Amino acid sequence: MSDEAPSARKFILLGRIHGAFGVRGEVKLESFTDPARGILRYQPWTLRGPQGERELEGARGRETAKGLVVTLPGVDDRDAAEALRGTEVRVPRSALPPPAPGEYYWVDLEGLRVVNLEGVDFGIVSHLFSTGANDVLVAQGGTPGNGRERMIPFLEPQYVRSVDFEAGVVTVDWDPDF
Repeated sequence: MSDEAPSARKFILLGRIHGAFGVRGEVKLESFTDPARGILRYQPWTLRGPQGERELEGARGRETAKGLVVTLPGVDDRDAAEALRGTEVRVPRSALPPPAPGEYYWVDLEGLRVVNLEGVDFGIVSHLFSTGANDVLVAQGGTPGNGRERMIPFLEPQYVRSVDFEAGVVTVDWDPDF
């Protein structure tokens, strides 16, 4: 049995290849890191796409007016680059630095129990997503007979009152009927 936290063994989606750039095998890469070129610091990458899954190290990139352009080892022409369209770039959670106090990686929240201030069980965090305006926590399951999906704006302290990793609980100020 490993002493490593379950989230440390998970892979984090850090980017997606959107196709070829030029004729020499470079790819257009959408990076989900801030800044965008920060994705280059977290290698090796696990590429997961139409051609299966493989590990890759040694990616180099530059920012252009059209976004991040990356050279991948073994990808030497436009056809090979275009074949990677839609491929996800993932890294193990353990490759990321610890979050700053009061910040969380979404993957670290997944699987935590969600309860409201009155102790009503909303289930577990299945995932989070961004709407552009704010992030949203999705809780699934909950009190028997009330096992449904709830979408709660991840706004602290307005709706998300606390995150207790030791207890494995996210406490929210949210009406159980909503």
